[in-house]
Amino acid sequence: MQAKFLLHYEELLQRRLGKYEYTVSIRPQQLVGRLRVEVNILENSGIVSLEVPPLRNSKRKGNGKVEGDVSPPPSTVVGHTKTLAKVTFNPSVVEQTRIARNGILGDFIIRYDVNRELSVGDVQILNGYFVHYFAPTDLPPLPKNVVFVLDSSASMVGTKLKQTKEALFTILQDLRPEDHFNIIGFSNRIKVWQQDRLVPVTPNNIRDAKKYIHNMSPTGGTNINGALQTGAKLLNDYIAQNDIDARSVSLIIFLTDGRPTVGETQSSKILSNTKDAIRDKICLFTIGIGNDVDQKLLERMALENCGMTRHFQEDEDAASHLKGFYDEIGTPLLSDIRVDYPEDNVEQVTQNFFPNYFNGSEIIIAGKLINRTSDKLHVEVTASNSKKYILLKTDVAIDLPSKNDIRGVPGLEDGKGDNNYIERAWSYLTIKELLNSRLKSDDNQEKDYLMEKAKSMALAYNFVTPFTVLKMREAGLHSEPPQEEFVRPSTDGIGEKLQSLQGHKAPPGIQRQQDKQRIKISKTSADGDPHFVIDFPSSKFSVCFNIDGEPGDILRLVSDHKESGVTVNGQLIGAPAPPNGHKKHRTYFSTITILSNKPERSYLEITPKRIILDDGERLLLSCDRSAVVRSNSLEVSISANSNITVTIRDTISFVILIHHYKKPAPYQRNHLGFYISNSKGLSSDSHGLLGQFLNHEVKLLQESLNASHQQVGQNQTEALKPNPTNTLKVKGRLVPVVWKQRRIYNGQQEVDCWFAKNNADKLIDGSYKDYLASHPFDTGTSFGTVNSL
Repeated sequence: MQAKFLLHYEELLQRRLGKYEYTVSIRPQQLVGRLRVEVNILENSGIVSLEVPPLRNSKRKGNGKVEGDVSPPPSTVVGHTKTLAKVTFNPSVVEQTRIARNGILGDFIIRYDVNRELSVGDVQILNGYFVHYFAPTDLPPLPKNVVFVLDSSASMVGTKLKQTKEALFTILQDLRPEDHFNIIGFSNRIKVWQQDRLVPVTPNNIRDAKKYIHNMSPTGGTNINGALQTGAKLLNDYIAQNDIDARSVSLIIFLTDGRPTVGETQSSKILSNTKDAIRDKICLFTIGIGNDVDQKLLERMALENCGMTRHFQEDEDAASHLKGFYDEIGTPLLSDIRVDYPEDNVEQVTQNFFPNYFNGSEIIIAGKLINRTSDKLHVEVTASNSKKYILLKTDVAIDLPSKNDIRGVPGLEDGKGDNNYIERAWSYLTIKELLNSRLKSDDNQEKDYLMEKAKSMALAYNFVTPFTVLKMREAGLHSEPPQEEFVRPSTDGIGEKLQSLQGHKAPPGIQRQQDKQRIKISKTSADGDPHFVIDFPSSKFSVCFNIDGEPGDILRLVSDHKESGVTVNGQLIGAPAPPNGHKKHRTYFSTITILSNKPERSYLEITPKRIILDDGERLLLSCDRSAVVRSNSLEVSISANSNITVTIRDTISFVILIHHYKKPAPYQRNHLGFYISNSKGLSSDSHGLLGQFLNHEVKLLQESLNASHQQVGQNQTEALKPNPTNTLKVKGRLVPVVWKQRRIYNGQQEVDCWFAKNNADKLIDGSYKDYLASHPFDTGTSFGTVNSL
């Protein structure tokens, strides 16, 4: 019986201490007849200083330096050209016994760097996406103002405190003459080595600091808040009261092995207190040791204060870890780095401002190109170092697809020959930033939005995140892409991996009934490209118009937040225009968001694939399964792959049609259509592109040759069809219209309507740009206002 596992994964290597490090964990813990590792590397910039150190045991991780034997593991073969490298590790059973008698247990490591000829960095471009690697060298270090804040509580007794002291002894020796420093030890008491000041790096001060650290003894509880407040005040006072170099870098390096037990113990208060104390003037780097530490607290403190975090296990070599972490941040070369690209050339650029750049690290920025006609991308980097402010400029050729295309390179086939690795790097960085923003946010609505945006992108690009799962196929050797786990509603309650969803109930027998239901809705709708139709039953005619929005625009369809509490927004997705058409592109609704805050807060986010319902309990539903879910004031009824009916308080109903294409043309996209079924519960003050007409009537006029107006009776409508000078009277405005026919309900019904041109000019209040929402959950009801549910 044999089992074979094939794992395809991607990893964005981090540059640390001047090298990229790729690790393969090898842990059979027994002698293996056939053991082979093959690593192929392609770097178009050129590979330099490639090395393969001895196998590393997990307990010996740290600063990456190998003491003693530095030769590669037995049987390792390394070969490379300027841009390609191949490393193989293929030990026989005898060679395995030389490494470990009972089988290999360690990490196979490859370290290398790349050529960096341009001072502005390496910009790679492929198929409309770019990634920019910025890692300058040969710059003088910036002076540091650093405070070490070290946990000396009772839980640090033994090895942890001993190794912390050993690491600090070495770190102190690495401080430069232009640096200033201080040390704080904390337990339930806060002990400052040098009161109210930072001291320069001199032999005497280093000697006295080592004595202070040597005499630290573990005792008492853990006052994290007090220690950080003291450290921040010490640094801020020093900066304010001394004529320090304006381009020096101020750091707090904070180490603990536990959770707050003394003073302020609430994490949210510690976070806000720390941010208030630091005031964007100091970068906070946090280190957690062991399993009892509140790593989420340390991670968020670092994220909110321009720092980084590390977590080490107790059984690992803490001294080596600490020294390795300090080596990463101990040599700042630049501060206030900003990377700019022309606004009319790029969009959706990842983080482009960085407080500090440390020697041996790397800044990575990615984005999308929007100006495909340009043959170059202009790049500007501004920063400061210890001697001067720096401005770097260059123009990068865009028409270099073959240089950055890795398809067909021997040894690098991944089974997906059309992958754009630069686009995937952009998506990975974007997802990472969304997750970090979510971690830093205190607003539940914003957290939900960021989570859904990250999840949607992760599903689109097949990345595993905390909000997606990787499912294995039972009958094959390949895994399915990461996906959300959809759960069909039932009377037994609903569960989802991310959150408990009990509380939503589906009545028995709903599924069988739902498939037979027919939709009863009005003509008032926004569907297709998108085409808007307003039905005026008492006038016995309809009015229609188009909105030529831009991809990514979010349109207010119904805005009645202040009265009924209901808001409907629709987000557009783009597609190429059909051949010989007059439009530059098409747009469709990719997402419909329905929000209600009466009698309680709830929202729905609908796409052609899935529905998110949150009314205090979060529920995820698939559009390919029929179901009905009811809560106190909300009902969602799904007809599989057809439509979704949303009913609010039994007086407001919307129907969303699902448009799926089995074999879409280039100008077609899966999209949604929005129809209003029942508007009785919406107020007379309802607004939005559709909502403003729900409680108003319009009059149809015919303009005579002498410019006098005649009101047209209902029985005269037919006679007016050919007349190009027909006019609508809307809220005192005169709107020229022409006769048209529109198809709605998936093309099943034809509607005769009076068509208003030019993005509904004069028909709607204001212009269409007044109906753009800032985000899907924007509940602003009047022009220029932005609110969030």
